[in-house]
Amino acid sequence: MNPRQLKTFLAVIRHENLTRAAAEVNLAQSSLSDQIQALEEELGAELFLRSRQGVIATPAGAVLKAYAEEILALNEEAKAAISAAAGNAEQSVTLGTLETIAAERLAPWLSLFRKKNPDVGLKIKIGNSGGLLAQLQHGSIDVAFTFDRGQQDERFLTRRICSEPLVLIAGRDFQARPPARLAALSTAPFVATETGCVYRHLFDTAFAEAQIAAPSIVTEADSIATIVRLVASGAGFGLVPRLAVGPAATLGNVVELPWPGEPPAASLVMMWRRRRVQPPALTLLLQSASEELSPLRPADARLRHAG
Repeated sequence: MNPRQLKTFLAVIRHENLTRAAAEVNLAQSSLSDQIQALEEELGAELFLRSRQGVIATPAGAVLKAYAEEILALNEEAKAAISAAAGNAEQSVTLGTLETIAAERLAPWLSLFRKKNPDVGLKIKIGNSGGLLAQLQHGSIDVAFTFDRGQQDERFLTRRICSEPLVLIAGRDFQARPPARLAALSTAPFVATETGCVYRHLFDTAFAEAQIAAPSIVTEADSIATIVRLVASGAGFGLVPRLAVGPAATLGNVVELPWPGEPPAASLVMMWRRRRVQPPALTLLLQSASEELSPLRPADARLRHAG
């Protein structure tokens, strides 16, 4: 197995189509087929089932996928480490995070990190929680900052940064008496993100842990910032991380309502791949996060309380 064969193999896995996979790796389809056939002969197993609809991985192919990703990631890590040791490459680290966390949580710390480590390049990629884990797995980001969903994956190391409170918010024109019991919230209209998003997971978990039925979602939005704006306009209630509502609170567009019970919270975590040797730039970033990424308590994040 050589890296070129494994890259070709993974392209076929992604596309489930030989023509599209060949275009991605810049090969003629016949050459791609030859590489896959050579790989199957070397391993003594059929890797794909072929049909008119396309190609899908066999059980053997599914097993190889995980190893191929690890082998290619280790190959790139070795190249980067050797280049850095030889002084032939600039050190850099790529972070992936949710937009809210980047803007409200990471910006001050990353600015400080750059001042202390001017020779380390920083790249920031914004994505959703599922996309971040996929990028971390594929090696296109070095570390991900997101909210913990309680999922365990032995491929990644996880460090808890802090506990971020979730807050119940309403528009500034909210005049009714705040709900006195959690059960009252189960009939209230809410704005939330789509199922599968980490923010929706936090929303569902908060009500599940309180052992009450989750309220109906009257509007689904694609970002937490959009949810805050919709709540400010009176579209419904929202349950969001407090760090996301600072600007809206400063303008007086939203108010925080008391949560009837134990206030819910979410763990902000950083995740990175297990490696035999961590890249020097990533090691510096992890050390900096451990020492300097303290819980954020901006003055403008204090919401005006109602009731």
